[in-house]
Amino acid sequence: MSTGALGRGRMTAGFAVALAVGPLLSWLLFTVAHEETLAVNVLAYQLLVVVVALIGGIWPALFTAVLSGFTLNFLFLHPLFTITIASPTHALSLVFYVASAVLVSWIVDQAARRARAAERAAAEAELLASISGSVLRGESAAQALVTRAREAFHATGARLVDLDGRMIAADGEPPRDGRAPYSVTVGAARTPRATLELHGTRLGESERRLLTVVSAQLGAALEHQRLTEAAREADALAAADSVRTALLSAVSHDLRRPLASAVAAVGGLRAPGSTLSEADRTELLATADESLRTLSTLVADLLDVSRIEAGVLAVSAAPLDAEEVVLAAADELKLPPERLDLALDPHMPPLSADPVLLQRVIVNLLANADRHSPAGSPVRIETYASGRCGRIRVVDHGPGVPAGKQDEMFAPFQRMGDTDNSAGLGLGLALSRGFTEGMGGTLTPSDTPRGGLTMTVELPLAAPRPRHPAAATEPGADA
Repeated sequence: MSTGALGRGRMTAGFAVALAVGPLLSWLLFTVAHEETLAVNVLAYQLLVVVVALIGGIWPALFTAVLSGFTLNFLFLHPLFTITIASPTHALSLVFYVASAVLVSWIVDQAARRARAAERAAAEAELLASISGSVLRGESAAQALVTRAREAFHATGARLVDLDGRMIAADGEPPRDGRAPYSVTVGAARTPRATLELHGTRLGESERRLLTVVSAQLGAALEHQRLTEAAREADALAAADSVRTALLSAVSHDLRRPLASAVAAVGGLRAPGSTLSEADRTELLATADESLRTLSTLVADLLDVSRIEAGVLAVSAAPLDAEEVVLAAADELKLPPERLDLALDPHMPPLSADPVLLQRVIVNLLANADRHSPAGSPVRIETYASGRCGRIRVVDHGPGVPAGKQDEMFAPFQRMGDTDNSAGLGLGLALSRGFTEGMGGTLTPSDTPRGGLTMTVELPLAAPRPRHPAAATEPGADA
């Protein structure tokens, strides 16, 4: 027998009220009964049916309706004390009475079902809303579900374990005997993923139904987590494949050119029976030297990128004058004075940086700015202090980089549209940012007003040197 919407306890209570109140009501009505009170008797029993329906649902109400119908016939319809229908009118009245009682019972039971469904939906909505809030605050979805489940069911503890018994999420106290009285499978019946366990509480039938909702949400959360991890792994593999492809392309083009030039120059020098003039020999030696230097620089850049990505970049920070670094970088690039617009602050405190790494950063930034600046538009270099940091800005008025692609240009092997091989492997900006961050600073791109790109290197200022007290006067010295 189905217990309806009110549960087994409420149904039992309805039968108890019918069996206890029914005889008492019959005795009371019989003591005052006469022919004019028949309608009152019918309404009284009808009220009893409604009360029982409210308490226990449809089955106790049907029992009360049938029992009260026989009681009316037995005690209040002639001939008394027999269940006899003397006239068709009495039979029709009895049928209408039982039918109305059944209808009232059904209506009350349906109302109870809807009320219980509304309560359950409200509880589920509140639980899911709290879980959503936890996830939006950055908490794990599985952990948030376990925590909110323990709170919603007033349990001492809750835990989510996988099929191998490993803990996925837990909240509250662990079970004292290692076992939980309530557990529900998470995931599809054919492919279970985990088990949700609750202890330190007692769950009714409605709570168990709500627990299945939590189980379904947990299954969806675990599936989403699995798909997210799979997507993350796929992205990592795609990124690694992209870097590998770019590396192979760089090696096949950029490393082959200087290597081929060096091999050809050395081969020409070592050719047997060659009658090279001194000028030809000098030119071949210069070509070999230049090619090998280029090759050494490219290989060094590759090694530096690998060190940065591995987090093993060696940094030797020391107090450093920003003006000296800028001038040394300009001298290394052999830039003519008309290509530079210097705005260097002579009163800027020393930076805390590695001199070799910082010079390589400025050389890379100056070389990029000079390559993209139009003729007659010098590259501006500014130095100034800002709070506890010092800044070096390299400003050009070239084509610039769209804001949505400014982060892309720091990726290794990225040339941002350069098609020639004279720009190297496309590691300059990746190395510059890696070196700057390795020294505890930042390298930030921004748009130059009226067009172009501005690169800002920000590094911490060196700690001021402690002042030593003046040496004490030696004993015996003149006052």
